[in-house]
Amino acid sequence: MVMHVPRYSKEDFARRGNDLYERTIRAQVEDGNEGKVVAIDVDTGQFEVGEDTLMASDRLLGKCPEAQTWFVRIGHPALHRFGPRNLSELA
Repeated sequence: MVMHVPRYSKEDFARRGNDLYERTIRAQVEDGNEGKVVAIDVDTGQFEVGEDTLMASDRLLGKCPEAQTWFVRIGHPALHRFGPRNLSELA
């Protein structure tokens, strides 16, 4: 297994990933892909869409083996959520 060494601070990594998504990727992937995951190489701007992080990551790493990967869930404010969406799901 190849270990990737981070090239950016956590803050810079997140800023780069979110900026690429908002500036160039969002308009290309938003229609018809809500809930899917986009994997973005923060160095090159290349990206892949998949049903989950593993699928999107595998596709991106197939094209860009040294990718510094940032993930975004299309149409959602966060990649993952913790706990139920609302109290009615507890019942």
